[in-house]
Amino acid sequence: MDRPSPSALLPVTLDDVRGAHKMLSGVARMTVMETSRHLSSLVGAPVHLKCENLQRTGSFKIRGAYVRIAGLSPEERAAGVVAASAGNHAQGVALAAALLGVRSTVFMPVGAPLPKVAATRDYGAEVRLHGTVVDETLRAAIDYAQETGAVFIHPFDHPDIIAGQGTVGLEILEQCPEVRTIVVGVGGGGLAAGVAVAVKALRPDVRVVGVQAAGAAAYPPSLAAGRPVALGSVATMADGIMVGRPGDVPFALVRDLLDDVVTVSEDQLSSALLLCLERAKLVVEPAGASSVAALLAAPHAYEGPVVAVLSGGNVDPLLMQRILRHGMSAAGRYLSLRLRLTDRPGALATLLGVLSVVDANVLDVSHVRTDPRLGLTEAEVELHLETKGPEHCAAVGTALEDAGYVVIA
Repeated sequence: MDRPSPSALLPVTLDDVRGAHKMLSGVARMTVMETSRHLSSLVGAPVHLKCENLQRTGSFKIRGAYVRIAGLSPEERAAGVVAASAGNHAQGVALAAALLGVRSTVFMPVGAPLPKVAATRDYGAEVRLHGTVVDETLRAAIDYAQETGAVFIHPFDHPDIIAGQGTVGLEILEQCPEVRTIVVGVGGGGLAAGVAVAVKALRPDVRVVGVQAAGAAAYPPSLAAGRPVALGSVATMADGIMVGRPGDVPFALVRDLLDDVVTVSEDQLSSALLLCLERAKLVVEPAGASSVAALLAAPHAYEGPVVAVLSGGNVDPLLMQRILRHGMSAAGRYLSLRLRLTDRPGALATLLGVLSVVDANVLDVSHVRTDPRLGLTEAEVELHLETKGPEHCAAVGTALEDAGYVVIA
């Protein structure tokens, strides 16, 4: 990625991050770093997972929120704070405010997952449900701040927030001093900017790569234009990085310090989440798995040792179910097909017997015998199978062909 030389007047410095690190002592955990043998074999070098999904409130957001609120004047604290978020930032602000004895109000979309709403309330915030999209919720929070004098706590566009998130970078260098590449998800840019500030100041040789969901990738066009550019629309399962416009403060840091920003597809995100769950035994939300998705998309593009930041683990159980199904399908673990057979007693049992021999697990069967498209003696069967991967899918197809079945789709 072409970029200008780093400015000597960056809005956040290493000293700011170090100051945040001291402030967070006893507040934020130094999260563990786990080695992934599976990813290491794919990349051809050691890959370590920085587990911010195991941080307090389930994401890195407590770091920046605490530093921002702790920096308020007594008068500002007395007025309280307000934030807008569908999840991680909401919980980070709620807990940080409670720890500092500050009243907090958090606006969340009407459709926000109930576990995230409940968690935010449990951390001590007054939750107000407003709007169906984050932009409407954000507007309501800003209006509330103007009406009441409460301080609006932005999720990423403030130097204190970035300094707090940058403490993740300091921990990575302490836990893995031999690191050569750090891969981190990017939404508004607060985490990536903070990590880059800390890492580039201490180890300019370390490559820092940001990752965005392809359906919410505002940074590539913004970097090309030299200024933050708003996307016309955003759509991704990774709600934690679903941001339509980079923040002004993190944009300057990302532009000057990050080595690259790459994008990943929805299939890659769901496959990464599934990998984290199956291989690493870690519950990670789609945004938190974006760094792993980048490694899956181009495993030989990263010099090791690599550290992939798992930025959060707050995923709604219902969404997790859908994502896992999507991830298993993308990984070749589900197979859907349709075929026709002669409508006679025992025909369906014979078909299922063929599938049993090749050890395909039948999840669902739809047997249609009356349809204008079918001949007088025909029946159509739609099957949904659980398989062991692409090679097993191919074996299932071969077994059906050898048995004389013609797969329609």
